[in-house]
Amino acid sequence: MALPGNTFTQYDAIGNREDLSDVIYNISPTETPFSSGIPRTGASNVTHEWQTDSLAAANPANAQLEGDDATGDTLVPTTRLSNQCQILRKVVVVSGTQRAVNTAGRADELEYQVAKSGRELKRDIESILLSEHGRVTGSTATARQLGGIEAWLSTNKVINSTATTPGGGTAIVDGTAITLTAASLKSRIDTVIQQCWTQGGDPTVIMVPGAGKVVASGMSGIATLYRDVKPNAEGQIIGGADAYVSNFGNHTIVPNRFMRTRTTLILDMEYWAIAELRPMMTEPLAKTGDNEKRMLLTEITLEAKNEAASGKIGDIAWS
Repeated sequence: MALPGNTFTQYDAIGNREDLSDVIYNISPTETPFSSGIPRTGASNVTHEWQTDSLAAANPANAQLEGDDATGDTLVPTTRLSNQCQILRKVVVVSGTQRAVNTAGRADELEYQVAKSGRELKRDIESILLSEHGRVTGSTATARQLGGIEAWLSTNKVINSTATTPGGGTAIVDGTAITLTAASLKSRIDTVIQQCWTQGGDPTVIMVPGAGKVVASGMSGIATLYRDVKPNAEGQIIGGADAYVSNFGNHTIVPNRFMRTRTTLILDMEYWAIAELRPMMTEPLAKTGDNEKRMLLTEITLEAKNEAASGKIGDIAWS
C-alpha cells in the first residue's frame, strides 16, 4: 500500500531523539570461587615466607623395655617456603570532555571505568592464582611473579608420565593430554582424594573447568543431580552435578571459568591463602592535562600452607 503524497515520515525528520537504553548489559563472568573461597593473610615483604611441618609416621613397633633409659628421637626441622608478591594494576584515563558530556547507562565515565577495571582485576587475580606459572624473583627489568597453585601441587596427583611437577612454586611441565570419560575421571578423582586423605588432608572442593563439569555430571556417586524448586514457582530441572560422595566424605564440584582447561583440582581450601602486601586500592595519579587518571593496584601472593592437603589431575583432554 502506497503512502499518501507528501507524507512526512521519520526517515525525513531531523530532530527525532535517539532511543538509547539507560542500561549497559555486560555478561562477562566475574565469579572467582578460588580467590573468594580462601582466607586472606598479611605479607610484610615482597618475599612472603611461611613454614610447614608434619608428624612422623605412626610406628606400630613402638614398644620399650621396662626401666630402660630414655634416649632422644631424631627430630626433623620445619620446612621454610616462600612465594613472591606480584603487583597487579589497571590504569584508567578519561578525558575531561568525556566526563562532561551526557552519557547513557552511567553518570560518570570515570567512575564507571574504575568499577569495570576493578572487576577485570578480580578476574586476573583468579587466573593468576590458579595458573601453572612458577615464581619469579624479579629485578629492575623483570616483574616479580607469584607461583600459581599448580606450581605448588606435587604430593598428590594423577598426571601423564611425561609431565613433571616439582612443587615448591616451580613451574611445571605438561605431559601429553589424555581423553577422560566420566568413569576415568571418577577413578582419578577417587585416587587423588585418597592420596590427600592419607596425607592428613580433607579436600571438600573438586574444581573443574566447564568441559570437566559436563563430564563430572555423568559420574556415579553424584549426590544432587536434580534440585528441588518451591511449590508454584516456575520449575526447572537442573542437570548439573553439585556434590560428589566418595569413600572419604562429601565433595562439592565447583566449575571455574578461569582455571586451565586441562586440569582438575582437588582442594582443601583451609590450606591456601592470599597474602596481601598491599590490598586492592584506587589511587589518583598526577594530572598532566585535560584528563583524569586512576590506578587500581594490589600486591599479593599465594600462600601454600601445606600443599599435601590438596591434589590435582593433570593433562586432561575432555571427551
